[in-house]
Amino acid sequence: MRLGINLGYWGAGMDGDNLAVAQEADRLGYDVCWAAEAYGSDAPTVLSWVAARTESIDVGSAIMQIPARQPTMTAMTAATLDSLSGGRFRLGLGVSGPQVSEGWYGVAFDKPLARTREYVEIVRAAMSRERVSHEGEHWTLPLPGGPGKPLKLTVHPQRPHIPLYIAAIGPKNLEQTGEIADGALLIFPAAEHLEETALAPLRAGREKAGLTMDGFDVCPTVPLATGDDVPALADQFRPYTALYVGGMGSRKQNFYNRLAGRMGYEKEAAEIQDKYLAGDKAGAAAAVPHDLIDSTTLLGPVARVADRMQAYAAVGVTTLTLAPAGLTLDERVASLRAGAEALERAGLAE
Repeated sequence: MRLGINLGYWGAGMDGDNLAVAQEADRLGYDVCWAAEAYGSDAPTVLSWVAARTESIDVGSAIMQIPARQPTMTAMTAATLDSLSGGRFRLGLGVSGPQVSEGWYGVAFDKPLARTREYVEIVRAAMSRERVSHEGEHWTLPLPGGPGKPLKLTVHPQRPHIPLYIAAIGPKNLEQTGEIADGALLIFPAAEHLEETALAPLRAGREKAGLTMDGFDVCPTVPLATGDDVPALADQFRPYTALYVGGMGSRKQNFYNRLAGRMGYEKEAAEIQDKYLAGDKAGAAAAVPHDLIDSTTLLGPVARVADRMQAYAAVGVTTLTLAPAGLTLDERVASLRAGAEALERAGLAE
């Protein structure tokens, strides 16, 4: 199993530290460094900066938002980043959520599965340097009746195939991801529930496409905090879990809330959401069960973290992306080193 690191969003007050963390991950042999975007920092700019200041670690978008860019623009960006980084770019895509898609980009959050499939088809065609011609429900290239003509990407990507990932949570999205992508970006992954909540639908999608799970990258993001007091470490992540389960999206469209329900926390997820949407964020955080946090994070001494890593590897995780806790650079670097040590102790280092 490989290790990755997720820098999250740029602009959260630790930007200089983020670069140093990425460089330390590169030195420690981490496989990939991911950056996120919502409605603040954009992923490609951050990744180009990180790629320019690192040597061997891959850089990946987790995610580039589908409503933010035309698919051909995404192909251009991917080809450019792959070329500039010496073949180290991974393209992670996702539809975002209805509040960001409609509130920030003015793009209706409708038919996300069909939109994703069509988007990927165009991106793959463009990155393969085909002349792009597409007639679909969401995009038509070139526009009919005008001066446009099918065009071909002028940039030659560093590699003939840039790995394409999709951020997926729901069963239908997971199945489609297995069918059309090279990897899946997962969040709130409990090793004990990962087979039914993610791997079974991913496998079904692979089988639908006549493929196996061989070579498919199962890539969950897991917060990491090391120390002896596990309950205290878990409490650090109560606001984070409450935000996603309770307040990420609307009451009717919160994919993380549904995921918590599929892991057996339906009653608790409803309480967290009720309190969060009523403005009681502290109450929502207090309502998060300890076991939900503990099962979806890596907490405790290095030996305990190593045991949890073995559980993720046993169920089928191929790249475990860490989000190291810490308020200072030294603390985050210490977490990174503890993650690498745990992987070695677990006997999983490649």
